[in-house]
Amino acid sequence: MKKNIVKEYRSYRQKMNKKLLAAPNNKVIKRIFNVDTNAYMEGALNVKTKEMLGLVASMVLKCDDCIYYHLEKCYKEGVSTEEMMEIFGIANLVGGTIVIPHTRRALEFWEELNGINNS
Repeated sequence: MKKNIVKEYRSYRQKMNKKLLAAPNNKVIKRIFNVDTNAYMEGALNVKTKEMLGLVASMVLKCDDCIYYHLEKCYKEGVSTEEMMEIFGIANLVGGTIVIPHTRRALEFWEELNGINNS
């Protein structure tokens, strides 16, 4: 049986964010979450562009959870698969070949978001 990485990611993220935000004495965490939310709001750059930038940065930093987060946001903002392949290219150019394993996982997540069954 094939695992559903998108569903697992969403469930885990929701569960752990709820715990983090409910913990006592976490003013700093709450403020960081707020800054993150505000940074990706519409501004001089549109949300789609900001999410694509966030994805490239996350890939270069090799953070799979961050990559999944921005992939989902990019999907919701209407990024096409053709655009995504260019994003992957930029991330690998900037980050080097160490980013390739993260690109593989990103592509798998992207395909699942798009309902592509490429076993």
